[in-house]
This record gives sequence, C-alpha cells and structure tokens, in this order.
Amino acid sequence: MRTCKNFLLLCLAALPLLVSGCASTIRSEVTSFQQWPADAGGRSFAFTHRSGEAQDLERQHHENLVRLQLLRLGLRDPAAGQPAQLAVRVDYSIKARDVRVIETVLIDPWLGTPWHGSGFYRPYWGWPGYGYPSYGPMWPALPVAQQQERRFTAFDRELKVKIIDAASQQAWYDVSVRSSGETGSLVEVMPYLTEAAFRDFPGPNGTPRVIEMKMKR
Repeated sequence: MRTCKNFLLLCLAALPLLVSGCASTIRSEVTSFQQWPADAGGRSFAFTHRSGEAQDLERQHHENLVRLQLLRLGLRDPAAGQPAQLAVRVDYSIKARDVRVIETVLIDPWLGTPWHGSGFYRPYWGWPGYGYPSYGPMWPALPVAQQQERRFTAFDRELKVKIIDAASQQAWYDVSVRSSGETGSLVEVMPYLTEAAFRDFPGPNGTPRVIEMKMKR
C-alpha cells in the first residue's frame, strides 16, 4: 500500500516538470534533398532577394543566422567585387491557428469540501505514515481522473533554404524545417530552425527526421 502511495506521489510531482519540459523544447521536422559535391568547401556564397527584400531588417537577421551556419560548413563570403559561386535563397513563414484539446488531469477529491485543508485531513498532513493521496487509514482519497478542455493558439513555423550553383543553376541543397508550438515569435525560434536545417549536414537525402532542441531562456 505504501509503495503505491509513493508511486502516485512521484507521478504527481513529476507532472509540472513534464509540462515545463515540453514547453521549452523546439521539435522540428527536417527534410532535405541534396547532391552536395565533396569539393564544395571554400566556395563563396551570397543571398538572393526579390524586390525590396534586401532592405528588410528582419530578413537580414534570419539570413545572418543561415550565413553563420554556412561559414561553419567551410563556405565563405565572396571577395569584394567578385561574384558569388553559390546562390542562397531563404524563405520563412509563421501562421497562427486555434487549438482545442481535451486533457485528463488528476484532481483532489476533497477539493471544495469542508474537510479540504482542515487540520485533520489537510493534504500532506494526517496520521503518522499517511498523507495525500490518503488522509487517514479510514479515509482513502486517491486522485480522481477528470477530463477538461484547454484552448490555446499554436504557431506553425517553417524555414526553407535552397543553395544553387550559380554557374550551372543546379540545386545542391534544398531543406525545409517545420515546427509547431506556442511560441509566436519567429525571431525567438529561428536560431533553432537554422541549426536544425544544417544539423548533420548534408543529411539523408529525402528522408524526414525529427530534431529536438532545448530552448535557452
């Protein structure tokens, strides 16, 4: 009996940790297609823009994150006055949607009764060796499972990066990163999306994979 009580207490104590852990994790689905040549190292690259995009400060921020990843891979910025050997195109988006979920939660069966919080049946207190979820040897009070509705806004985030050989116009790398969560700031999640886009570069060809990263708060 004591073992069962201890197990329930551990489960209840772990619930807040599990919820907070999920909230601080970026989970992304990454799919890449590539024919990356072995001798690509040292090539120069530059970003391509449509009308007015080059002056977009938010775009500059996101492209700089991609730039840092490309430099890490051994590519380089073009020399002054020289054309880039690779053309890099970055696209991104974020869309909000309303979500309704039915969750099962554990509640205190004495909540709202005259005995809840009293000196004799107060949670975590009671007869020696007893406590929540059992308030006394004659008063078992196991948690009760109950369904409740939760509504929230989820954000679907997407990042696409395409790298093309400028001379042949042949695509060398094309990756898409999709992620959903309650964080609606694209600036906040973009570092994790760009890292996921180049994790284990160039990665498996055409095979979706899931990458999880802890957010740094």
